[in-house]
Amino acid sequence: MNYAAIKPTDVANGPGVRVSLFVSGCTHGCPECFNQEAWDFQYGQKYTPEIQEKILGYLDRAYISGLSLLGGEPLHPANQKEVLSLAEAVKKRFPQKTIWCYTGYDFEQDILGYMAARYEETSRLLRCIDVLVDGKFEVAKKDLTLRFRGSSNQRLIKVPESLASGKIVVWE
Repeated sequence: MNYAAIKPTDVANGPGVRVSLFVSGCTHGCPECFNQEAWDFQYGQKYTPEIQEKILGYLDRAYISGLSLLGGEPLHPANQKEVLSLAEAVKKRFPQKTIWCYTGYDFEQDILGYMAARYEETSRLLRCIDVLVDGKFEVAKKDLTLRFRGSSNQRLIKVPESLASGKIVVWE
């Protein structure tokens, strides 16, 4: 996996001050995507164990609320192995910090319906993610007043609560 950027302090992609990892590689092709250069799976730099330790070091500060995973597409099957390694390391080392994940995939149809059945990493990732922002960015539904998402079709899903209840529970 390659990554496009790491932001050691980010306040735009989840509550509080967060560390954000922007992975490379996306096949959604959303018109007017804010990060089109990260569609290319070869864009940026190689993600390595040393980079993972660097991210964990950034998280090891009291004022950091958690990790945000963005892209590109962090849940693309080609990215899941490394994203899972990071997510599990974060949950083990910093259980009090939250993980937010931004994906163009639909939670029910794509992630639970297709990916979880085909990729072991998907189910394990879901156990690490606190909030999943799902759905492709849609220009026609763009709304700059929304918190932590770009278009009104995107949902902020509380993953543990949604999995436990069998229905979508949204973060407000």
